[in-house]
Amino acid sequence: MTPSPHTEALGKARTAADFAAVIALLDSDLKNAAARKLELEKAKGRAMFGRGDLAAARIALSEANAVVALLEKTREAANKRRAAAQSEACVDIAALADEIRANAASLDERWRMAQWLIEQLRQQLFDADALRRAVATANSQFDAAGVANLKINPTAIRRAAVTGGRATAPARLSAAAIQADRLLLSLLSPGGALDPRPALGAPVGGIAGRYSLRGRGRG
Repeated sequence: MTPSPHTEALGKARTAADFAAVIALLDSDLKNAAARKLELEKAKGRAMFGRGDLAAARIALSEANAVVALLEKTREAANKRRAAAQSEACVDIAALADEIRANAASLDERWRMAQWLIEQLRQQLFDADALRRAVATANSQFDAAGVANLKINPTAIRRAAVTGGRATAPARLSAAAIQADRLLLSLLSPGGALDPRPALGAPVGGIAGRYSLRGRGRG
């Protein structure tokens, strides 16, 4: 028996959509084969009354019946495999749903931890600022008392304290996460929010930054 013309396509099909496409082709072929079988049955009937070659009509009808039977068998197999593919896809979706629910729970946990850490960071910053202001006040008193050697440099303390390793950002990071990461790093970086530098043209060491070299050394 000649193989179905769609046997190869059926063998390559993997998803329910693939099987549905093959079944559509089989339905079309089956419709055409059934129409040919009907015509051959009529030709055989006419041949039985002497209007045609009866032996040839019987052979042609037998071949048509075989084609119809093969197409029907192939279609039945395709339907079974499509049902299996649909069932497997449902299992995959269910597994994916379970995985996503677990990821959502982990995401909630991460954000709660992030919120807690940020609040802890804020409290530490509040405490550090209060201590920095106390040190600044003491430094002023040391200056007034003429014991500048007792002064403490809070900026040097902060810079030394925040020097250390940095977590490596993943290769794939959303724009929002990149922006948040840069904001957090700016708290530790020189020139950042906690390490202001004098603005261009501002007084430096009691001398105006706008002091012009052109006003020096004449005469």
